[in-house]
Amino acid sequence: MKFRFLFPAFGGFLYGYDIGATSGATISIESSTLSGTTWYNLSSVQVGLVVSGSLYGALIGSVLAFTVADFLGRRRELIVSSLLYLVGALLTAMAPSFAVMVIGRFLYGIGIGLAMHAAPMYIAETAASQIRGTLISLKEFFIVLGMLFGYIASSLYVDLVSGWRYMYVSSAPIALIMGIGMWWLPSSPRWLLLCSIEGRVRLQDVRETAIHCLCRLRGQANESLASAQVEEILDEFSYVNEEKRATFVEIFQGKCLKALIIGAGLVFFQQITGQPSVLYYAASILKSAGFSAASDATRVSVLLGLLKLIMTGVAVLVVDRLGRRPLLLGGVSGIAISLFLLASYYTLLKSIPVLAVIALLLYVGCYQLSFGPIGWLMISEVFPLRYRGRGLSIAVLVNFASNALVTFAFSPLEVLLGTGILFALFGVIALLSLIFIFFIIPETKGLTLEEIEAKIL
Repeated sequence: MKFRFLFPAFGGFLYGYDIGATSGATISIESSTLSGTTWYNLSSVQVGLVVSGSLYGALIGSVLAFTVADFLGRRRELIVSSLLYLVGALLTAMAPSFAVMVIGRFLYGIGIGLAMHAAPMYIAETAASQIRGTLISLKEFFIVLGMLFGYIASSLYVDLVSGWRYMYVSSAPIALIMGIGMWWLPSSPRWLLLCSIEGRVRLQDVRETAIHCLCRLRGQANESLASAQVEEILDEFSYVNEEKRATFVEIFQGKCLKALIIGAGLVFFQQITGQPSVLYYAASILKSAGFSAASDATRVSVLLGLLKLIMTGVAVLVVDRLGRRPLLLGGVSGIAISLFLLASYYTLLKSIPVLAVIALLLYVGCYQLSFGPIGWLMISEVFPLRYRGRGLSIAVLVNFASNALVTFAFSPLEVLLGTGILFALFGVIALLSLIFIFFIIPETKGLTLEEIEAKIL
């Protein structure tokens, strides 16, 4: 039943909402008349902590996921992340001081790190192979939907006294729904079987539970199909010694090393092709291109959010029909073209402002068709089950770390090289990522996770 996968996807919604809401919260909290606090006069470092506090927390959450993911399991990790989302949102919204607000931002960010790790893994391990791509891409759709709701909340509350408090507290009900929903959903059958292989529980005790969970998640009345898939999963473990747990060294060897190169490499290129910078600087790109409407940052953000939502929706609909590689190759080609167009505008064609706007829209659209949903989809598919928890946590850590690197490096590099040269550099990196995708990224359309491990890795 597809609606069951909405609850883990809410983890993505709350991540996106934070990005959108924070864009307006910083305006509200720094206003002497609308902040509603005595500590509104924030330094640039303090503003950076408000904006990036959740990103720092997400980095911590990704590291925590490496150590606790296989112990907690996918379902309980998502329950913990929903509690962190809830506590972080309430603490931030009701903060009596700047220090308490930062603590709230960090807690919320840890929730992001855990949710971005567990949500794609839970969906991948419980969805049928024919619709797995659609359902995991749905999480990216929810991230974009959350961003759009965050931008809308910003525009609604930005003119109210203490409006930033309303922006942050609005995410609390969704966190509560996510937690209740994940409590109701069963555990991942593959995780239950992994526990038996590692000797934490007896196989006889979890086999029937795994079959029941799979039937419940797939909506299957006939247990024979679920039983056959459970046996297929166990067959993949036939080469593993009983009660043998994956060691840290094994993560960087054999099949898992190949999966790391595929997954971590893809999310690394996802970020260093300039995605954080192009989106974060979208309003200034439009403003410098001569569009007066760009002075209204929230209006521009809402329009870009709508475009992102539409293009992500297209990717969700076609990913299981067209496959992963065609979307990546086509979308990243468009990204490279758009970045060279932006470079041309800033260096040679300043008299044609519409060129920058076309390039920006092309970039956003192509990103949401390719890197946006497919990056998260691939990292949830390629890791062998024994290493999936730890391997995916490394990939998520690479994602957030490279996001932080590009975000923080953009301004000094812009001063050093100039905007045009910097976008050209991003364009060259996009071409390199195309080579990486062509030679390294496999096609996983229609394959079960066990078939991916057996045939591709």
